[in-house]
Amino acid sequence: MTKTWLITGTSTGFGKSLSIYLAQQADVNLVATARHTDQLSYLDQYDHGQILKQTLDVTKADEIAAAVKATTEKFGTLDVLINNAGLGYFGTFEESDRDAVRYMFDVNVWGLVDMTRAVLPTMRAQKSGIVINFSSIAGLASFPTLSFYNGTKHAVEGITDAMAQEVADQGIKLMLIEPSGFRTDWAGRSSQKAMPTIDAYKQFTANIEGSASDAHHEAGDPDKAAAIIYDQVTNHAADLPLHLPLGKFASDTAIAKYEKSLGEFKAERDLSISADQPE
Repeated sequence: MTKTWLITGTSTGFGKSLSIYLAQQADVNLVATARHTDQLSYLDQYDHGQILKQTLDVTKADEIAAAVKATTEKFGTLDVLINNAGLGYFGTFEESDRDAVRYMFDVNVWGLVDMTRAVLPTMRAQKSGIVINFSSIAGLASFPTLSFYNGTKHAVEGITDAMAQEVADQGIKLMLIEPSGFRTDWAGRSSQKAMPTIDAYKQFTANIEGSASDAHHEAGDPDKAAAIIYDQVTNHAADLPLHLPLGKFASDTAIAKYEKSLGEFKAERDLSISADQPE
């Protein structure tokens, strides 16, 4: 059965890899979105009527509405939404530019929220649908010089977890993608950087400088990620995982984080319950 997929942020990175992979599948109608659709010419070689390119800035409500309307008018359904559009920001908490990180929240959190709200009525009417939200291993564990980026992805995690419970009986499933380093533009073009100027934070200069030089040399392969996501949706929809860390570092970090947290919670068990009124 042919399914219609809508992906945000398909000009580069994960979005581009996903679009190329999906454009070659016989059971996919693809809606590829970007702020500038002239950057999507790479899809032309695959287009035989099953691809729609749509201008979309996820911070603009009118463009969100137009993209969803164009999708349902052309293909009749909207089965899979992939909230991929996102930005990064490197800088210590104290030195980060407030306007820049506010805009990152607008894209990474509110853009995802508004896109999802726009598609839910269609999915509820169909009594089926899958929403895939790109989080990050930084949504499960936090790292220095990424405090506000960590914050956006922790927000995505909490929102997605709650929403998954709210729509479970309506035939709608959610999945969080939690990658570690992949060969995309995220650490390069897609991230702003605030170099430390306060002496106390100059120890983190190498972290920030290294993020740019390491771009496109990471372990993760976005083409392999695209194949995994398609397989999960196509062949494992009935038992779709809520959390899907991608990459060895992501998997190792997630396991270590929660094993450590579990130990801490157990160690403080008696102290924790002492805060309750006696039964």
